[in-house]
Amino acid sequence: MQFPTPLIEARLIRRYKRFLADVTLMDGTEITVSVPNTGSMLGLTAAGSRIFLSHSDDPKRKYSHRLEIVEADGTLVGINTGLPNRLAEEAIRAGLVSDLATYSILKREQRYGERSRIDMLLEDPQRPSAYVEVKNVHFMRKAGLAEFPDTVTERGARHLHELMAMRRAGHRAIMIYLIQRSDCERFRLCDDLDPVYTAAFALADKAGVEAYAIKCQISPEAIEPDRLIDIVR
Repeated sequence: MQFPTPLIEARLIRRYKRFLADVTLMDGTEITVSVPNTGSMLGLTAAGSRIFLSHSDDPKRKYSHRLEIVEADGTLVGINTGLPNRLAEEAIRAGLVSDLATYSILKREQRYGERSRIDMLLEDPQRPSAYVEVKNVHFMRKAGLAEFPDTVTERGARHLHELMAMRRAGHRAIMIYLIQRSDCERFRLCDDLDPVYTAAFALADKAGVEAYAIKCQISPEAIEPDRLIDIVR
């Protein structure tokens, strides 16, 4: 995924109200920008951090700049949670995820389960449909080890149970953990931060829900799916 225009370097002053941040541009100007991530962004909000912003001239946007990338732990980290579905689709079409590239039809944001939308539904007349859920990952505490979640996610646990239901109904059910950082070689679940989610994943794993972790290469010009990395169970 290429950014339409080069990102703008800045420094983070503070993030607040989850969806806002004050930043300093390289010319010293202080502005408020939108933050497309309602999560905790644990480890990514240190004052003075080098960051990168996108810019839009859309008059409908209240804030013309948006936070896209934070430099942390010596690497660039993508924080925009609106991008993982697009990146996961790129990974699928590139053949990085099992045999999913060979499905003839890919639909986005389809209703399923009791009250959810599946991120992608893959269909083919010759085989079971594949329900694909995508989660954004940018949390790391130990060098080289990406972790999810960085806070309690009841919604995430519900998605795992709904994937299990699809598996019981005879479909394929797939969880993709899209890691928006390039310094990780393994992935694990944060059982200390959300034991309920970890327990739900264990049940899903036993039920036949497939899981894949994909790390990305990040730069101010592009975020690109790179390759699968090991999931530590």
